[in-house]
Amino acid sequence: MDVSPAEFEVEVPVTAPYDAPGIFRFLAVRAVAGVEAADLTRPEDLRYARTLTLPGGPASVLVVATRTENRRWVLRARLHLSSAADQVPALDAIRALFDVDTDPMEVDGALAADPALALFVQCIPGIRVPGAVDPHELVVRALVGQQISVAAARTHLGRLAGALGTPYAAPGHRISFPSSLPPGLPPMRLSGECPDEGSLLSQLHRHFPTAAQIASGVPEPVSGERPDPERPLRLPGQAVRAVVGTSRALADGELTVHAGVEPDVLRRELLARPRIGPWTAAYVAMRVLREPDAWLDGDVALLAGARAAGLLEPGLTGAAAHRSLAVRATDWSPWRSYAAMHLWQPAGRRATMGGDGRPRRSAP
Repeated sequence: MDVSPAEFEVEVPVTAPYDAPGIFRFLAVRAVAGVEAADLTRPEDLRYARTLTLPGGPASVLVVATRTENRRWVLRARLHLSSAADQVPALDAIRALFDVDTDPMEVDGALAADPALALFVQCIPGIRVPGAVDPHELVVRALVGQQISVAAARTHLGRLAGALGTPYAAPGHRISFPSSLPPGLPPMRLSGECPDEGSLLSQLHRHFPTAAQIASGVPEPVSGERPDPERPLRLPGQAVRAVVGTSRALADGELTVHAGVEPDVLRRELLARPRIGPWTAAYVAMRVLREPDAWLDGDVALLAGARAAGLLEPGLTGAAAHRSLAVRATDWSPWRSYAAMHLWQPAGRRATMGGDGRPRRSAP
């Protein structure tokens, strides 16, 4: 097994149609400073980079989506690994994050069968649901992002990563291409094209903190004491306790969150935790488990999208509207996660509901 450092580029096969702008935009607006960086300034050439913690050590990846002359998207990944043996887990993480293995024709065909969603599918064919490169990270991000805007969540998470995340040294830009890929890799083609990666990779200087680092590094608030203004997580006391307690449970193995957990088991264990409600449990299942049929009940942005699609009776509001939409959504099973991504589009920056039912800005 080759444990020497490796830098190489591969093409990541993806079946058309593929909504590259949607998934890159979703990741870009939530990018945590130091951990992630994105450049969407060129519509035909989208870029996203982030650090990874792999079995062989620290790593980073730059993913570039390029639109071809026939309007299809080509995905390439530039990997900087501490160990060449990490090629498979690195590419597995990318495939999950960018949801490249979904059959878009099956999803689009099922959703377009509903006349109310047909126009959504026509406008955005091949919509995808972003995954997660680290299940524990996604849980923490979901907890921090409850009740606050995406921009505020990015600020809190950036401060948390800056204070507790393991430093990462951006690699040099010398690229060596292996003559062949190791056994077990999905079929991928090496490419000699080298997009300019320096500007994004130079912005990466931290790994997202582990659950253990958060549990030990974030002080829990003490009743009656004024909190330290320089604390790494400046959320209300109950929110901080929830993040610390859940991180401790993840680090100790009391709470198990990974892609192989049964959806019902994951939801039950998450809902048993303080400040984790059905919305957050469904969101974690959607992104960590790649659950295609998760439904985020109580989400106000979904209501807005549903109204735009004419799915709700005029004047129907509040809990009654949510119940009506949840019933309507059963028609989209087993692809409700993808239906939710469509309904989020017309109200992408409006309020949604948090894990405990309180309003917040958007999905973390």
